[in-house]
Amino acid sequence: MASAMATGVPRQNPALRRTVTSTTTETDISSPSTAMGSPIDSPRHSASSTSLSSMSSMEPSSVSHGKLTDTYGNSFEIPDYTIKDIRDAIPRHCFERSATKGLYYVFRDIVQLAATFYIFHTYLTPENVPSTPARFVLWGLYTFLQGLFGTGIWVLAHECGHQSFSTSKVLNDTVGWILHSSLLVPYFSWKISHGKHHKATGHMERDMVFVPKTREERASRLGKLAHELSELGEETPIVTFIMLLGQQLIGWPNYLMTNVTGHNYHERQSEGRGKGKKNGWFNGVNHFNPSSPLYEAKDAKLILLSDLGLAITISTLVTLGNKFGWSNLLVWYFLPYLWVNHWLVAITFLQHTDPSLPHYQPQSWNYVRGAAATIDREFGFIGRQLMHGIIETHVLHHYVSTIPFYNADEASDAIRKVMGRHYRSDTKDGSLGFIKAMWRSARMCQWVEPSEGAEGEGKGVLFFRNTNGLGTKPLKMSAPRK
Repeated sequence: MASAMATGVPRQNPALRRTVTSTTTETDISSPSTAMGSPIDSPRHSASSTSLSSMSSMEPSSVSHGKLTDTYGNSFEIPDYTIKDIRDAIPRHCFERSATKGLYYVFRDIVQLAATFYIFHTYLTPENVPSTPARFVLWGLYTFLQGLFGTGIWVLAHECGHQSFSTSKVLNDTVGWILHSSLLVPYFSWKISHGKHHKATGHMERDMVFVPKTREERASRLGKLAHELSELGEETPIVTFIMLLGQQLIGWPNYLMTNVTGHNYHERQSEGRGKGKKNGWFNGVNHFNPSSPLYEAKDAKLILLSDLGLAITISTLVTLGNKFGWSNLLVWYFLPYLWVNHWLVAITFLQHTDPSLPHYQPQSWNYVRGAAATIDREFGFIGRQLMHGIIETHVLHHYVSTIPFYNADEASDAIRKVMGRHYRSDTKDGSLGFIKAMWRSARMCQWVEPSEGAEGEGKGVLFFRNTNGLGTKPLKMSAPRK
């Protein structure tokens, strides 16, 4: 595979940018802080795990990590800059949040939803379009468009959860709760677990989304031993397709109800509520139960408030279904809802799953390294305008999540100069490339393991491998002694 698939080259298509890149070097040390990982989890000998105030300079590390190789076969180097380097590079005005702008985008997206419904409901009738197949296709277009606009609403609620919507926490959480509840998302429950994801991105034992299987876990799932994985033949494309189909259809509700793809180390929960609990159905690990090990006792009221929002939305949907017919509601709401789920899962999957990205064992992880274990992609007009840039500026978002999306392009340009070779992007072929990346990642990213030449701390840096003969070959392992 060409290494250009994940490069540090600035993104193209400047005509699609919301803002003109500034050349100012102004910085803002007092700007809103993003979530930080615990110092306990950062290797002490790594300069990038020191306090914010002592991060103004960085001496080259003399620690050898051996030869680290990603799935494409490219050499990988562990990031060597600090969070202060990142924040200092971002122009001060990029941190400014505007309630007026935020509410404008909410208004715009709601108008898009309402106008689309009015046009299709009013004019797409048997009298105007006698052909049943034509109406079927056009209503299918309706569900697709509403799914895009609904995803935009989802992203704005996501902004609220990160407090990048405005400077008012009350306004942020009120707007976020209303918008997410309307999409059957438990706002505060998601906000809390999502915050933990940001504090532990790329951490094999603490991350909350798309934590990859280890070699041992993958082997166990297939009924094999770890050393046998390198001997297995190619997974048939139909198996990959079925996996992707299930992920895209039910991945999001499955995550909310079972914490699938999240870490499974709940016995470490500080209050002891995770003892004996594992991810899966009816095990108490979900986003709806105040006693779930995903939360602490102090979060109980917020979890119940999230559940109340869902109850109001469900009651409204039941009323509408009984009044106007459930077949109508299926087309008006539930099929667009599935599209929203599809885009949400696809976006998150591709932000954190790519042949160029590492994951870290606890002894090798720190916040700077984890935040760099993400990738920017390109989805053209749909991504930058309808989905508010959540696809194109995700690396920045993991370093400073309080920067609003309309300032994210400029801030992304600024941090790329600091990240250099550590910045990951895959913008080839634009929107079509985004879709292709789903298949490529599904085929190439089956489990993670250390590189063959890793040494010391480098053994805790894991990369994707597969049995499909794609990219770097899995490690050869000896059978366990009897």
